[in-house]
Amino acid sequence: MDLIERFLNYTQFDTQSAEDSQTVPSTDKQLLFAEYLEKELKSEGFDDVERDDKGYIYATLPANTKKKVPTIGFISHYDTSPDASGANIKPRIIQEYDGTDIELSPGIISSTRKFPELLAHKGEDLIVTDGTTLLGADDKAGIAEIVQAMCYLRDHKEIEHGDIRMGFNPDEEIGMGAHHFDVERFGCEWAYTIDGGDLGELEFENFNAASAKIYLKGVSVHTGYAKGKMVNASRLACEFDSMIPDSDRPETTEGYQGFYHLLGIESRTEEAKLSYIIRDHDREHFDDRKRFMQECVAKMNERYGEGTVTIELRDQYFNMKEKIDSNMHVVDIVLRAMQEVGVPPKVVPIRGGTDGAQLSFRGLPCPNIFAGGVNFHGPHEFVSIQVMQKAMQVIVKICELTEGYHD
Repeated sequence: MDLIERFLNYTQFDTQSAEDSQTVPSTDKQLLFAEYLEKELKSEGFDDVERDDKGYIYATLPANTKKKVPTIGFISHYDTSPDASGANIKPRIIQEYDGTDIELSPGIISSTRKFPELLAHKGEDLIVTDGTTLLGADDKAGIAEIVQAMCYLRDHKEIEHGDIRMGFNPDEEIGMGAHHFDVERFGCEWAYTIDGGDLGELEFENFNAASAKIYLKGVSVHTGYAKGKMVNASRLACEFDSMIPDSDRPETTEGYQGFYHLLGIESRTEEAKLSYIIRDHDREHFDDRKRFMQECVAKMNERYGEGTVTIELRDQYFNMKEKIDSNMHVVDIVLRAMQEVGVPPKVVPIRGGTDGAQLSFRGLPCPNIFAGGVNFHGPHEFVSIQVMQKAMQVIVKICELTEGYHD
């Protein structure tokens, strides 16, 4: 099986995760893919293939050298985003893309004006959707690249390497992927998530992240007799959100700039709830942002009475740079690998997070490497076959270079 056939097979499984679920994995349909992937890994002859009751899969390509080589790992998630359907995906290959607008289906166009990143792939072979679902390159492209790279190393014994571990997990898209990842069982000195975007992306900085839920209490009274009595929680919710500066929203920020993002509003006169995420690359600024939210709550309570507004803050993950800075060899190996296979590296901060961020804080340094997908989480998602092939080559080269690594 080649790389692209493998990826296209993976896209036929609907593995969408669900944010409001209390189960692990968050959707049963993810387990159907986990079962398939477990069987595939066993059929390819890998060692130590295990799948736990939560759908986490581990496998090993054993060392083919007697040298003392660090055990490293590669990790990808198999769930797809709740933001768009992952059911009945109909991928299509556009050979030698000519740089014009792409009609996914009648009336559904990926235009180069709206998606100028298409132009960087003129002349390449693109895999696109039919415009009704996402594609799932995030992150099934990463899984296909890892598995294909391990098959290549298995079949090319002239490339010496140490033990290489693979890890595949559910629920990354809802921030839960690393929560049940067994770092001790994985047994690696360091690892890489293959979950980045376009060619050459290498990420070892990400947002510090928290969630904030704002609860507002109102007083419901018949509108005909409401004067001096009604407190409309829906209007309080609007007032609270107006306290967030326009300059600190995701649609007005970029690069290292942090933000507050209003995920959703549930409201009626008697009660309302605002759900936010808080993001910042700098830990001090991140803490300031959380304090600002608490100050907004205090101001509302001064105005409308103590207990009218309450806040529930929860840290989600932190900037992996804190842990990578003392382990920069894991980045240096990737940079050299990219150079040797002809990939210009693009070191960029993640305006989000990966499983690797959480794993880095659990003792497993874990930068993020490109998988090739573009326009994630929606029907205009696409991936270049040539970029996927380069990602696979980078993985192989990392394994080769690690064989020569010494502390």
